[in-house]
Amino acid sequence: MTADLLLTILSCIGFMGLVAYVSWRQTRGRVDTGAGYFLAGRGLGATFIAGSLLLTNLSAEQLIGLNGSAYGYNLSSMGWEVTAAIATVLMAFFFLPKYLAGAFTTLPEFLSARFDEGVRRMTVVLFMLGYGLVTIPSVLYSGSIAVLKLFDVPELLQLDYSTALVVTIMVIGALGASYAILGGLRAVAISDTLNGVGLLIVGVAVPWLGLQALGEGSVGAGLNIVLTTETHKLNAIGGPTDPTPFATLFTGMVFANLFYWCTNQYVIQRTLAARSLAEGQKGVLLSGFFKVLVPLLMMIPGVVAYHLYGPELQSIDLAYPQLVRDVLPVYATGFFLAVLLGAVLSSFNSLINSASTLFCIDVYQPFVGRSVSDAELVRVAKRVGLVMTGFSLMVAPLLQFAAEGLWQVIRIFTGFYNIPMIAIVIIGLFTRQVPAVAAKVVIVFHIIAYGSLQFVLKDLLPVHFLHLYAILFGLEVAMMLAIGAWRPRREAAAIRRSAEVDLTPWAYAQPCAVMLLSCVVALYVVFSPIGLVGEGSNLFAPVLLGLLALNLAFWFGWHRRLTAGSGAHA
Repeated sequence: MTADLLLTILSCIGFMGLVAYVSWRQTRGRVDTGAGYFLAGRGLGATFIAGSLLLTNLSAEQLIGLNGSAYGYNLSSMGWEVTAAIATVLMAFFFLPKYLAGAFTTLPEFLSARFDEGVRRMTVVLFMLGYGLVTIPSVLYSGSIAVLKLFDVPELLQLDYSTALVVTIMVIGALGASYAILGGLRAVAISDTLNGVGLLIVGVAVPWLGLQALGEGSVGAGLNIVLTTETHKLNAIGGPTDPTPFATLFTGMVFANLFYWCTNQYVIQRTLAARSLAEGQKGVLLSGFFKVLVPLLMMIPGVVAYHLYGPELQSIDLAYPQLVRDVLPVYATGFFLAVLLGAVLSSFNSLINSASTLFCIDVYQPFVGRSVSDAELVRVAKRVGLVMTGFSLMVAPLLQFAAEGLWQVIRIFTGFYNIPMIAIVIIGLFTRQVPAVAAKVVIVFHIIAYGSLQFVLKDLLPVHFLHLYAILFGLEVAMMLAIGAWRPRREAAAIRRSAEVDLTPWAYAQPCAVMLLSCVVALYVVFSPIGLVGEGSNLFAPVLLGLLALNLAFWFGWHRRLTAGSGAHA
């Protein structure tokens, strides 16, 4: 074993051991109850919520995919990340207060309170099938592939590719399951936050070192090359042939992000564990600011790679791995490997924890039909986690033999349940007369319509799948409202209010939301033909100055209002 390899392995084990130790210390004796295991005792603060949301969302394959897209095309794919900030604002102001007011543990539990047990059963079946058959095995597989590409694990361990893949999957699966099964949501959130700090360090270091290499030792010179040559690579306004056409940001992208950030159980579970509404809002909005940074940290390296290597790489997915190998010092590779493993662990252990929560709260407890003790719930949850982990470890290595077909299946399957879920939740939150039958009709309609449009009529109606999301969302909302007008509920629905945490909103939530939305607009102005891409425009400076003035005025007015309110109260 070479000295470099030994250093890489030891530093990787050291950082991962530190994360494990801190997570164990912080969760010891706090996961014996149902609330402690599933919702971290409803005691998560803003830092842990934001850190866990960030790392649950970002993973190793995104590092490769986003940078590859920037290398091969432009920055148009940043739409998936940047526009998520809009969904975090909606979560903070509209969805989270409702969820916390009812002290819900799962989304299907909320749907049961708003509609009926039938809607709850249908939605939990969709979630469990999606998680168990597709999402968990594919996250484990794709994350392992990303680690293999970035660190050439077969050569590192002197193993053939298939064996190295199985070893990587087993290591990631075992480590991720240990957090989710033994430590519950609190261990997941703490480990995510620590690994998230590491990911941010790596996210800053790689583009910095890449620009330094491009500028032959000068970061400024490297940055000047990126900003003045081949500037079409900086264009975020995607055309019809780009990976993410700009028009999709205003149609299906909106609903895809709404589903993911506002109704997807494995994402929203850490917000349901907030110790107060204010802490939940802080955490969600902070995660939105991190999403705005993603293009700078996870796509600019791809542009740097294009300037360093030209269009000569065999695959766009090699852009980030090649850059990392060339610029990252040997002493930092172990830390980088630990962070990458942590990013994969985050998505995996969050899914295992959420699948266990869904089964216990929405399947086991209603099926038993009696009061279930906390000890029994936690015991069942751990067994479900073990079963899900074992199944995933068996399935994930097999995906290497059907990878291309798998990705198509994943995309299609997600489309089967994300749009009806967000439509039902929105109608459930903001109407009181729409009956449960409307939600059931929409679920059945969506499965039939989406399946037909994807398999039967795809050649006759070649519509981008994100536009299809928007079309079906509009139809399904209209259907539910029509059914509600035709056969409304006899009594208006009353969502329970049994909050277990303080529901006082965060005082600075609104100015922070304005700032976050302004950052989204500013990014698209900067990375557009009126910004860095073209030769400049008379609109560039006024737009940015206008956004700055808006924020300063809003913050100043809001601060005066709060100060006046405090004085009047005193």
